[in-house]
Amino acid sequence: MPSGDPASPTQVITTQASVAIALGANLGDPIATLTAVRPLLIRELHSWAAWAAADLVLGWSPLFRTAPVGGPPGQPPFVNGALLVARACGGREPWPDPLALLERLQGLEERFGRQRLEPWGPRSLDLDLLWCGDARCSSPQLELPHPRLRQRAFVVAPLAAIAGPLVLPGGHETAAALLAELLSCPGAEPPPLPLPAQEGWPEEA
Repeated sequence: MPSGDPASPTQVITTQASVAIALGANLGDPIATLTAVRPLLIRELHSWAAWAAADLVLGWSPLFRTAPVGGPPGQPPFVNGALLVARACGGREPWPDPLALLERLQGLEERFGRQRLEPWGPRSLDLDLLWCGDARCSSPQLELPHPRLRQRAFVVAPLAAIAGPLVLPGGHETAAALLAELLSCPGAEPPPLPLPAQEGWPEEA
């Protein structure tokens, strides 16, 4: 996964040595929101992991249009993506406190008008920490790895687009294999639709 922004994965990475964040929105102009938050998210990551900022490698997925899952009926479709963060040197040092990163993510959500009115309801911006190296956490504030990571095609599809061979936490399947499994199940979500590259988000499937 070459350094810089944009980036695409070429090196073999593991969840133990990486951080993953899911991005989504379905209110207002979701594509504009995700494009606008992207440089702010980079800045927050560099501040959070300041000791390794020069060594961070960012892998961005394409954007996907996805059907709402759960929550109230009648929601507009979502736009989803993912960011995979690794270190160019493949260092073994633990990542900083994931709760500190969560606070930064929630601060960005609030900046873009996020309101938590009902579970899985419509949202102006959603930034979910999926895993943070090998950190394990179970608290009202944060569960790591994310408890529904392996259940949602709208999360797995962007991860598979970044690094299909990556084995996701909680199982032995690669992201690509798990996506195929999710989409083949009876009553599966509609397949996430990859969106074309555009200014501010150049990645494409």
